[in-house]
Amino acid sequence: MNLHSAPARDTARQPVHTVYGGAHLFRAGTAPRLGELALAALDEHGRDAATFAAAVGVPEPLADAVWQRVRAKLAREPVEDLRIDFEDGYGNRPDDEEDAAAEAAAREVAAGLAAGSLPPYLGIRIKPLGGELTARALRTLERFLRTLAAAVGTAWAGDLAVRFVVTLPKISDAGQPRRLADTLAALEAELGWPAGSVRCELMIELPQSLFDGDGRLHPPRLVEACDGRCVAAHFGTYDYTAALGITAHHQRMDHPACDFAKQVMQVALAASGVWLSDGATNVMPVAPHRRRDDEPPLSSEQQAQNRATVHRAWRLHADHVRHSLVGGFYQGWDLHPAQLPSRYAAVYAFFLEGADAAAERLSSFVERAAQATLVGDVFDDAATGQGLLNFFLRALNCGALEVDEVRRRTGLTLDELRSRSFLAILEGRRATGG
Repeated sequence: MNLHSAPARDTARQPVHTVYGGAHLFRAGTAPRLGELALAALDEHGRDAATFAAAVGVPEPLADAVWQRVRAKLAREPVEDLRIDFEDGYGNRPDDEEDAAAEAAAREVAAGLAAGSLPPYLGIRIKPLGGELTARALRTLERFLRTLAAAVGTAWAGDLAVRFVVTLPKISDAGQPRRLADTLAALEAELGWPAGSVRCELMIELPQSLFDGDGRLHPPRLVEACDGRCVAAHFGTYDYTAALGITAHHQRMDHPACDFAKQVMQVALAASGVWLSDGATNVMPVAPHRRRDDEPPLSSEQQAQNRATVHRAWRLHADHVRHSLVGGFYQGWDLHPAQLPSRYAAVYAFFLEGADAAAERLSSFVERAAQATLVGDVFDDAATGQGLLNFFLRALNCGALEVDEVRRRTGLTLDELRSRSFLAILEGRRATGG
């Protein structure tokens, strides 16, 4: 089977998360607003490095570095990927209401593009292309893209096309992504957009998404049905566990059934170029007590309860993020702005904890491989060297490390880091004899 590889994208950077929010709530300034809310939550419940580190489980030696980097990230770029949701986060509404929401969301995207307030990646999630919701899903997609085309004109062919994606949920057979691909092709021709410029991502959230009726791996066929448009596959924790009959109390990201499903995704889509994303933690870091302007201040007991509730949710979220990272899933979902601090804290701590050991190993690999090449020996562990290099590239992309830190730790030059290739680094050193 010919598995289409992912189309060209900013492959130097996979986002660490996708923030999902109802389409009726999306505005041009949603991303910076989420950053403001996340910083407010951090200021209220993680007011200093020690408090925040204890809450999310960051080792004490890394507390200050993580806290400072999280604050800087929330101020600079709080959201890396945002999905305007017309499915679970929006619900089923009258046709005229969803029509209006699709058109309004498209105009807000255009306004955000003009204002420079959009996150690096964004897109929409439509309803499933199966059963009675198919017509509604396609109607929303068409209205959104036609309105967007009218609003952005030729801007689509540049930066916006690279950052935009359509998410398809609850896939049970290859006919559904094929229908999406055919619809996108027809819309591109109608709107005068380059063929293949509207990318898509698939949600793996049903058992049928993993294995077809004959027990064969299904993700490669689902990706192939997208006709080269598929850039990512996202795991849906709660639909998947519900489909297996797992009770609500045990529906969680680190359930063994979820680990199995994600490992199947990794095996099925290895070397395809398709980004993989984990799901969401559904326990929100929301304080139970709130004070209105006309009410007296919260009591010390209420403040303590608020802090304890938020800290428990932060720790759970950070633990889930770390579990994903250890399993090789570098992206996941966030559903609330107060989850952004714990997301970035877990990601930064993961890379900072491993930076020294990885740097020592990478430096040793480069030195030994270059020496072997110079004397005519074969160095047959380039894949491990590339894996170590990828560790630092991901750390750079997410903001856990700065370029100067990586250069100092690894001894690599800026040009070598930009090459993104362990073999290219070896070839360059062989050419210079060092």
